[in-house]
Amino acid sequence: MSTHLQASLFDQTDQLRLGPLDGIRRTELGFGAWLDVLPGWLAGSDALFEQLAAEVPWRAERRKMYDQVVDVPRLLAFFGRDDVLPHPVLSEAREALSAHYADELGEPFTTAGLCYYRDGRDSVAWHGDRIGRGAREDTMVAILSVGAPRDLLLRPMRGGDSVRRPLGHGDLVVMGGSCQRTWEHCVPKTARAAGPRISVQFRPDGVH
Repeated sequence: MSTHLQASLFDQTDQLRLGPLDGIRRTELGFGAWLDVLPGWLAGSDALFEQLAAEVPWRAERRKMYDQVVDVPRLLAFFGRDDVLPHPVLSEAREALSAHYADELGEPFTTAGLCYYRDGRDSVAWHGDRIGRGAREDTMVAILSVGAPRDLLLRPMRGGDSVRRPLGHGDLVVMGGSCQRTWEHCVPKTARAAGPRISVQFRPDGVH
């Protein structure tokens, strides 16, 4: 599968390389939730995008919405604890995140879910990862984004101002604490020209 990606002017290398995680900056969102952001964690991310877009066994899904069945507006792939990830740098990223957050999380990241947003018409609606333990326990979801930036929006469940973070070209964001229970997040559709993006979501066991 091939979709044109305009390369980043700030990531002109084909050598995939993860940076240190000590540059992460945390924002306390409220209600026990927090957000860690590290721009450009993965150098050479455009090359990874091209490989994932071409080689991952993407699947299209259809889901029932109200009284009709509709196409899910993005392509999906999932890799469980025992699955080989589609590129060694993703295994390296998962191990680095597990080590960095070991004291806070108390367990490793084990799974990787991939979403392919082909253009501005692809999206994911407001939601929290509350299937499984995320509905009742503090947990973490770490997202590595490759490809063109798309906005990630977060809003508190109880109402209030939303938070917007454009993510792409190797950026890392980690949602932690009570974020999955007390906040929602989405990637909205956009009428503006938007290039393709792939997000890789690392989660612990039992969080979906």
